[in-house]
Amino acid sequence: MAARRAPSGLGRSGRALWRDIMAEFGLAPHELAILVQCCRVADRLDRIEADLAAADTLVVTGSTGQPKCHPLLAEQRAQMRVLESMSRALSIPLPSEDVGRRRSPTARDAALARWGSGGVA
Repeated sequence: MAARRAPSGLGRSGRALWRDIMAEFGLAPHELAILVQCCRVADRLDRIEADLAAADTLVVTGSTGQPKCHPLLAEQRAQMRVLESMSRALSIPLPSEDVGRRRSPTARDAALARWGSGGVA
């Protein structure tokens, strides 16, 4: 399998994700498009985390003066869900499989309960 270079503009997490996936798996063109987006979301999560770490507080003042959570917390949560969903769409095979398939989180939990973690985190 020919190694493909990471798309330009990726940050550290995005490049690491690209490198790890591409070193292990050969992806179809539609999966490559999903992987690019996964890498971008991973970088976006890094930026959100850095901005939250630099913030004075995670509680901000709302429009009527009420305390509310920092808006980046909601965006962080949303981006995590996007990354999880896109990662499942990649259909990466589990260590015991030759071919990957899409899994719902519930199906994965059931498989892990039946067969144990088998090295899968």
